[in-house]
Amino acid sequence: MIQTILISAVLLAVGMALLLVKVLGRKDGRFSSQHIHDSRAMRERGINCVMDQDREMRSQKALKINNIK
Repeated sequence: MIQTILISAVLLAVGMALLLVKVLGRKDGRFSSQHIHDSRAMRERGINCVMDQDREMRSQKALKINNIK
């Protein structure tokens, strides 16, 4: 049991150390954004965030409902 906890702690420490190296290696010390709307390649392909797609669909549905009345 203790051996498993020690191995887990060592793996976590190694992972944290690697993240620290990555942060220190960047000139501004930040990770790049992982959001779809911040990716130029995704925008060029026309791929949007699911939240944006949902907002679009809801507004289109509301327009259709308003036009029926």
